[in-house]
Amino acid sequence: MRNPGTGTRSNRTSTVLGRRLGGELQRLRLTAGLTQQQAAEYLSATATKVVKMESGWVPVRDPDIRALCQRYGQTDGKVLASLLDIAKADRERRKVKGWWDGGLVSGAADYIAMEDGALRNRQWQVALIPGLFQTAEYTRAMCVADLPWEDIEQIEVVVEARARRQQRLHGDSPLVMHAVIWEAALRQLFGGPAVMQRQLGHLCELAQLPNITIQVLPFRTGGHSGVGGPFNILSFGEDGAVDVVHMDASRSEIWIEDAERSAVYSGMFESLVTSSLSPHDSLLFMQSIAKGMSE
Repeated sequence: MRNPGTGTRSNRTSTVLGRRLGGELQRLRLTAGLTQQQAAEYLSATATKVVKMESGWVPVRDPDIRALCQRYGQTDGKVLASLLDIAKADRERRKVKGWWDGGLVSGAADYIAMEDGALRNRQWQVALIPGLFQTAEYTRAMCVADLPWEDIEQIEVVVEARARRQQRLHGDSPLVMHAVIWEAALRQLFGGPAVMQRQLGHLCELAQLPNITIQVLPFRTGGHSGVGGPFNILSFGEDGAVDVVHMDASRSEIWIEDAERSAVYSGMFESLVTSSLSPHDSLLFMQSIAKGMSE
């Protein structure tokens, strides 16, 4: 686990995807029983280059990945394809300079950059409406309820950032979003009944978009696999090819970057999906709660 999502050294940046790729390359090298110097000699490079690649400090070229896999005896085509996918996503991530660069805290900016490059977002929420689904007035109410702000104007920065992120749900290549929301998040009256009723109405509208799936985990379900807290699984390729998990705690965040632990969270999410109401029944459930708030 890493916290926070990025680090810097000199003029280099270690990204979440870069660290994941580097970790996989290091694992393969150690399994092959080779030193960084031996790997470097095979690339006709310096050991320093291999150190930077395994630490995620620099983007990695496809020919280097192919050569290292050959040297390490890795012949599984799926493994090679996964590494190439991660490298491609990491290179694209490093090139993009988006609206989030500047004005936002580093952790938030890194998450938004990752989200912007993702193809799919699977999200489990226990207490809040997912940020991509929030109305502006809900976001304001949520921020006001948070700990005191040094500068109250920053709340509008958060609201604007939410609105710009939500553009990823629309357009020619929209983000595919699958959210499982615990019933508590639908009943928590941020901003009062009227604000929450409009928020639920917005959720019902979003649930009918082809790229969005919303399921509700009702109280009556009892025990479930998501008691540890909310999490997001961002995917950058085919199912399971390039996934990273992000968890946003109250004052910190955690990235899970290795394939094995990412797979654990994918399993937890599938369990939550199975335990939840169907998308159709979830829509009826949200409409019922919204109606009750007007009575």
